[in-house]
Amino acid sequence: MYIDSYNSRGFTVNGNRVLGPCALLPHSVVQWNVGSHQDITEESFSLFWMLEPRIEIVVVGTGDRTERLQSHLLRAMRQRGIAVEVQDTPNACATFNFLCHEGRVTGAALIPPPGGAALTSLAQAAE
Repeated sequence: MYIDSYNSRGFTVNGNRVLGPCALLPHSVVQWNVGSHQDITEESFSLFWMLEPRIEIVVVGTGDRTERLQSHLLRAMRQRGIAVEVQDTPNACATFNFLCHEGRVTGAALIPPPGGAALTSLAQAAE
């Protein structure tokens, strides 16, 4: 799984366009039904602990800024043995790609950053 690029409308993952917020799992991409970081609930995180093999870490991208998640959500994930890394979406995409490249069992919960529609390529940003 690799995030190729992102913009205000969504993401390109493994060459496939995904509109809006999405959840990346080791072998699939699904729409994630949240509008902002305030919509993230224990239920919206539940797909990350229902999987086998167990996800080690979930990288959360909260848009153009790093936003605080409710402490009970982070605690619920920790109790299930899943680490959570919350970042702005551009950094979350890069972190997800790095962790996957290391072979970690990683998930991502990503909200597109608002703003212009210009495509940002992560490969170009890494150069």
